[in-house]
Amino acid sequence: MTMDPLVLLTDVDQATERLLSTAAQLDPTAPSRLPGWTVGHVLTHVARNADSFTTLLTGARTGEDVPQYPSSTARDEDIEAGHTRPLTEQIADLRESHDRFADAAAAMTAEAWAFVLSANGRSAAFLPWARLREVEVHHVDLGGGYTPEDWSDAFAVRLIREITGGHNLEAAPLILRPHGLDQAITIGVPTESAPAVGGPTREIAAWLAGRSDGAGLTVAPDGELPVPPRWK
Repeated sequence: MTMDPLVLLTDVDQATERLLSTAAQLDPTAPSRLPGWTVGHVLTHVARNADSFTTLLTGARTGEDVPQYPSSTARDEDIEAGHTRPLTEQIADLRESHDRFADAAAAMTAEAWAFVLSANGRSAAFLPWARLREVEVHHVDLGGGYTPEDWSDAFAVRLIREITGGHNLEAAPLILRPHGLDQAITIGVPTESAPAVGGPTREIAAWLAGRSDGAGLTVAPDGELPVPPRWK
């Protein structure tokens, strides 16, 4: 996917404000839509994700190849340590971590955006999209009334293309026909019997991302919705 990181940074700012508005009305101890996680877990994860991307941006700007997190264990421990905090602390942490990410992004040069990160094998220019994806998808996970229907079509299309772009030709064949797109999107090598899933772009994106059961989608030829390919 080709995208302008500077344009996406504006989207990140706006998406973060929407998430903060929703979070301010929630109870951190309430269950989220993610199994085993409370609202506080989700909020803490979103904040620590921002800091991890700040680390990657700073490394790209200084020419240092650094990991996103010290370790997967450290990532999990930070989430566990922070999820029980009062809501006011959670909100402040979210805003401050976003500001650090925004400041790091503002300091980037064209050369720094082109720096390839071993953490994900992509250039640093991918990070604004990755941050937008984290904020928008986890906003849904909060269970505070924000749903995939609130995603923009542009976001949904990018999300579909990212998810489907991560599968090789050996994957089970699947044809996606999002409304409004001229060409179908395929996973694997399409065959005559490959299921073709059609429907609104946002509904397909939510189904692929595991945030919808796909009840509003159509499936040809037999009407049986397949299990979506595994995504993070």
